[in-house]
Amino acid sequence: MNIMRFRNMCWLRTSLVALLAVVPLQQVSAASPQKVRQAGVAGGFYPADPKALSAMIDDMLAHATPPPIHDPILAVVAPHAGYQYTGPVVAYTYAELKGRKFSRVVVIAPTHYVPFDFTSIYDGDAYATPLGTVQIDKTFARQLVKLSPTIQLSGMGHDITPAGAEHSIEVQLPWLQRVLGNFQLVPIVMGDQSYESSRALGVALAKLIQDKKTVGSTLILASSDLSHFLTYDEAETMDHKTLNALAAWDYFSMSRNFQTRVWEACGGAPIVAAMIAAERMGANQAKVLKYGNSGDTSDNRQSVVGYSADVFVKAPVAKAVETPFSLSDRDKNELLALARKSVEQAVGQRKQYEPGAPASEALNQDRGAFVTLTEAGELRGCIGYTSATKPLYLTVRDTATLAAVRDPRFPPVSASELPQLEYEISVLSPLRRVMDVQQIKVGQDGLLMKNGDHEGLLLPQVPVEQNWNRQKFLEETCRKAGMSSTCWQDADTDIFRFTAVVFGEHKP
Repeated sequence: MNIMRFRNMCWLRTSLVALLAVVPLQQVSAASPQKVRQAGVAGGFYPADPKALSAMIDDMLAHATPPPIHDPILAVVAPHAGYQYTGPVVAYTYAELKGRKFSRVVVIAPTHYVPFDFTSIYDGDAYATPLGTVQIDKTFARQLVKLSPTIQLSGMGHDITPAGAEHSIEVQLPWLQRVLGNFQLVPIVMGDQSYESSRALGVALAKLIQDKKTVGSTLILASSDLSHFLTYDEAETMDHKTLNALAAWDYFSMSRNFQTRVWEACGGAPIVAAMIAAERMGANQAKVLKYGNSGDTSDNRQSVVGYSADVFVKAPVAKAVETPFSLSDRDKNELLALARKSVEQAVGQRKQYEPGAPASEALNQDRGAFVTLTEAGELRGCIGYTSATKPLYLTVRDTATLAAVRDPRFPPVSASELPQLEYEISVLSPLRRVMDVQQIKVGQDGLLMKNGDHEGLLLPQVPVEQNWNRQKFLEETCRKAGMSSTCWQDADTDIFRFTAVVFGEHKP
């Protein structure tokens, strides 16, 4: 594949000189009161000719066959690479929007060229494409800025610079123009990819949209590609882990894994922000409409970029049913034996146990888990991974080892203690934010509290062992997070719940 085609697969920088050679930038005259962000990647990421562009989009829409969705769509995800690569995927997002009416579209995108540490809403009047000019909803933008100090009116991430022309919003607009017709735009570029930044934007959007009673007329669009420059098979493996979490509505784990680069999505923070906003507006179900990568539309399968088309809908509660995770007795026994072997090797030989991959599909799924060690009925160590970062069998290996030698509350386990240790494993479900504390079921749910840098977790079995009611459970989880016992009542505290498959081996 030649270099010019490769540049268009995602975000590799195209020089401003090259862009100018394709599409001269039209400067707004000094007499004009309008500040218009002109098209910067037309002729590169998509056709500059309006007729060719319209024909290309219409053809791709005609070939997209998404499942019919009759429930309200509150937010969507669409990739933002060159149309020749993303077209077969992105068309699914927009085909699902055909026939729906939205008067405002909030596009949330990442920055690829200019670094900054806030969320930037364009401070101009309009965005232009070959299909015409889209006006900014400046009233909405100004009101949104007032809701969080992390959000600012700015040209950062929008204005064309010598480093390049940001494409992540621009490439979405011709699709929106072709499918929706007239609408007002709220263009947002996120310079900070943290969970806190995503949360601040998501909460602000939901509050403003609901206050205006325009939930049905406002669409939120997250602009993002997925994994970058892996082999075809590696990309498929990583991207489906991301999409599994998206379908499970576990945006907290997604955010954490994006930040640590366990998973990849250049617009990971926009996806999380869109999910947070949609959830607070009533969405309760995520649907993956289409997945693909650049290897599907090019001759290069050694270095590809992943793409997905996704929607977040407000479905009747009966439709939003989660499939419970389960383990067979054989799976449980294998994990317990692995935990014991890992601790014995770490303590006795001071090296990490290297198990072979198990045959069980369940043990090869990425799952969060905790391993609890007890001795003579007393806690001896407990450490876990809350997010699904590794296959379950490796998660158990790691957390068992850490519980034995790295729990800061206890000295490392000694070799003489090994015969007396008892093991309990808790395999966690995805995390879902608690919308109402009455949803919490003592004995079934574990809790994770997060407020800024404070975070704490208690497993489902803890309140049962301690004979706590729901309120006491909430208060103790707050304390575990290093906050006051009433933190669960704070609007800035996120409460996540999860279930767990809990099993252990106990000495007679």
